[in-house]
Amino acid sequence: MANTRILTIDLNFQNKMQAIASYLIQHNDAVVLIESGPGSTLPALETALANEHLTPRDVTHVLLTHIHLDHAGAAGWLSKQGAEIYVHPNGAAHMLNPEKLIASATRIYGDRMDQLWGEFLPVEQNQLKVPQDAEEIVIGSLRFVAINTPGHAEHHYSYLFEDVCFSGDVGGVRIPGYQYLRAPMPPPELHFERWLESIARLRKEKFNRIAPTHFGMFDDVEWHLNKLEQSLFATRKWLEGVMADTPEVDVLRAKLEAWMGEQSREQNLSEEVILAYELANPIGMSADGLMRYWKKFRSG
Repeated sequence: MANTRILTIDLNFQNKMQAIASYLIQHNDAVVLIESGPGSTLPALETALANEHLTPRDVTHVLLTHIHLDHAGAAGWLSKQGAEIYVHPNGAAHMLNPEKLIASATRIYGDRMDQLWGEFLPVEQNQLKVPQDAEEIVIGSLRFVAINTPGHAEHHYSYLFEDVCFSGDVGGVRIPGYQYLRAPMPPPELHFERWLESIARLRKEKFNRIAPTHFGMFDDVEWHLNKLEQSLFATRKWLEGVMADTPEVDVLRAKLEAWMGEQSREQNLSEEVILAYELANPIGMSADGLMRYWKKFRSG
């Protein structure tokens, strides 16, 4: 089956376009979403579905790349409407009981939690599916393959479908219209070496298009993966230089912000595009991820 229609749904996160996508694939009775988005973007999802003459109750399957709130927050609500939710084995327990995940996020976002992410409901137990690495997920005549791709998070799958790789966050953050991407590096599981191994693994798969959740579909796969790899190498090298002075985390944040700002100026990014990158990939959070990576895997 060639070239099934894939609709990129802009979830209009925090009233910002091109920050978070969900991908809709519909064939016969199957209505599949790649990513649920957060609870806060359910109205945008419902509107997009209505434009396709669908309601949330029509969604049959949701494939989550990983369990971070911007990707998976609305999955529990969708499971209550009848959707089957697919998730990495390392993330399954948190989808059934998201208390720890919510507590951890609340420590970061405080009283902005609800405004940013909305409600994060547990997934109905009988609706949760946990595919294994390289397993084919058969939905009617649609075929997806889950590929274990750690590095951004240990609970991360990319999904292959026809000639597309839905790369979640392990494929980086890229706003359409710019030959520029960033690697989102939040705590607690950022791991450069595993991430580079994941890119090497994706290179062995056959796909002509790559669709990161932030944001949209791109057909220059080789450029994309090369640039992502370069970005990871450059960031790791930059970190080694900066950490020689053993800075506190607030100093690291400021240095990372300055370095990223330099890159934005070199790329002539508009203020609006910088905001989209920041919403998809907050720099302060990447600094925290870098600090944790350094302490956990490098400082010894």
